[in-house]
Amino acid sequence: MDGSSARDARDIAALAKGGRTNIFGFLLRLAARLPFLFIAGRLYGPDLLGRFAYAILIVEFAAQLATMGLRRGLAEQLSETEEGHSAVVYDGILLSVLVSLLAAGFLIAVPQIMYPSTAIHGLDRMLPLVIPAIAITEITLAALAYRYDIKATVRARAIVEPWVVSITAFPLYYLFPRDGLVISYVISMVAALVTALWPFFRSYGPPKNWRPKLSVMIAMSRRNFPLAAADGVEWGSRRLDLAILGLFASPAVVGIYYVAQQVASLPQKLKTSFDPILGPVITRNLKEDRKAAIAAQVSQVGFWIIAAQMGVSLALGLPGEAVMGVIGPEFVGGTGALAFLLMAEVAAAPAVVSEATLVYIARHRNLTISLSVLAFQGVLTVGLLMLARHLDFPPLYVGAMPALALMLALGLMSAIKARLLSKLLEAPVGVWRWALIWASGAAVVIFYLFSMLPEWTELILGIPAIMLAYGVVIWKRGFGDDDRALFRKAGEREQRESKEEKALREAQN
Repeated sequence: MDGSSARDARDIAALAKGGRTNIFGFLLRLAARLPFLFIAGRLYGPDLLGRFAYAILIVEFAAQLATMGLRRGLAEQLSETEEGHSAVVYDGILLSVLVSLLAAGFLIAVPQIMYPSTAIHGLDRMLPLVIPAIAITEITLAALAYRYDIKATVRARAIVEPWVVSITAFPLYYLFPRDGLVISYVISMVAALVTALWPFFRSYGPPKNWRPKLSVMIAMSRRNFPLAAADGVEWGSRRLDLAILGLFASPAVVGIYYVAQQVASLPQKLKTSFDPILGPVITRNLKEDRKAAIAAQVSQVGFWIIAAQMGVSLALGLPGEAVMGVIGPEFVGGTGALAFLLMAEVAAAPAVVSEATLVYIARHRNLTISLSVLAFQGVLTVGLLMLARHLDFPPLYVGAMPALALMLALGLMSAIKARLLSKLLEAPVGVWRWALIWASGAAVVIFYLFSMLPEWTELILGIPAIMLAYGVVIWKRGFGDDDRALFRKAGEREQRESKEEKALREAQN
């Protein structure tokens, strides 16, 4: 095995290891998210849930912008310096805190942005104070990911954050029936921050001999502006539908759509499973101008993501009425929105893996594409909502229109970005394989069989059976030897590499 092949094998192994760790985190997040949706839907109801959803939508968007693109840009900056990593990270944290405080002050002064259709009471105005905590958590986790510490992200985002919000939402309903959701959310964000800071200080240490410089922070903000905008656009494309719907529909419809969005966002977390490790691998290969290797890695990870997303989407979407019914009977009407949102996540897979490289080699073109498609999505969403209203669709049918617009917009973005990346790398970049069709067909057959049984069997037995049938087919017909690195332990991989090297030496002799 030559040096280049060995390097490629190590990169794929690193991607697979990071993906395995975060997929485990995804399963933990799934186990915690569903209880929260159940508590929020059954106790608080769709009206309060919709109000809560719109408020945190604005707060999280502000926090996303406050990271100043460092969630992904930090890896590039750290890769360019051999020493002084701590100073770079602390400069980024300070910059983020300053921007976060400005954003929080603005929203506190104009709380109507968070609550456009309801009155403002009690602690509503203070919610933006959580923005710095969210932004600092993102940057510290990105810094740890650069050093391949993915477990910190799993602990903070997949264990502490979702479980704390689920556990606290229940008792807080009886203490603060109106503000319980918001308080539990703030507690969970602070808990995630503390969980992230502990390993961060152990890895990077406290800020010794560090002096913040205004000129450095200005240069950092200017350099990362395209990344910050790209992050904001990517994040906003997944929230624009809810933001526009909140201006057209009642809080109850927004609450039902929010539940569908939360269920559908579970497959999206599979994409983010590879984000922390994909960035460092790509930046290192870019530094050595290994374009073909990057194309192969993007294609490999892209297939892993789309295969996993499609499996989870089928398992949640085929028995969609039963899944939404668990949250509450009034939420069953959101099944149509859930179906479109799940298909949107699958359609987005090529775009998100392509963007992981484009943000480094064509950041301005990537931003232009993202902004253009986001504008298209906004216009299409408003157009579909107005058309549905004109045709006197029922409220929940109207509520499904933003999901349809999102699916179409993300599909368009995937086609454009994948084509651009392939051209820039001068190598094919493809995530699609025909085995996905065969595996999906097997899943549909299994669902059809379970749909003839009582509804509870669709959830308890049907969902695992759908995923099992899909997984068996995709493993047999879609996964090659390199793909199976995702499931291969380090010892097995090293043993395999040593056998290949031994065979190569024997052949040369």
